[in-house]
Amino acid sequence: MGRADERAADAGVPDASDMRAYAAAFVERVTARNRLPLDYSAASLRLVDFLVDGLRRGGTDEEGARETLFRLGAYVGEVLVRRAGAVWVDFDAGQRAYFGQPVGVRMPDGRVWNPLGKVRNRFDAGGPEESLQRFWLTLHGRVRREVA
Repeated sequence: MGRADERAADAGVPDASDMRAYAAAFVERVTARNRLPLDYSAASLRLVDFLVDGLRRGGTDEEGARETLFRLGAYVGEVLVRRAGAVWVDFDAGQRAYFGQPVGVRMPDGRVWNPLGKVRNRFDAGGPEESLQRFWLTLHGRVRREVA
């Protein structure tokens, strides 16, 4: 499948170059309405755990949660970009097949991570082993970086 075909398969899904703006628009919208402290801090990932768990407990089905989970995953990825030195990357065909997502982040040490999939796993499985806050605490390849 060529790059154009991959894009067509993900119509409406932002690519790596759009993820920072996509996450920022989500944060602006959700914080204005609900006053949630999504401030791109590592501590805010605990709130993401709470929000995903709320979707699960509220009985939201997989299809109904898809867009919200993608947005929360974009937020988690942007935390990695701003706080750990990661950069957004478009996955190649093999990575897309493996991760089940079109984009992810590359850490300063070259490792590729899938924050969108981590949020999805939290929704599907729940439990502390799928915590986004724990993901941050055990994340390999990060550097300490404070970027607004």
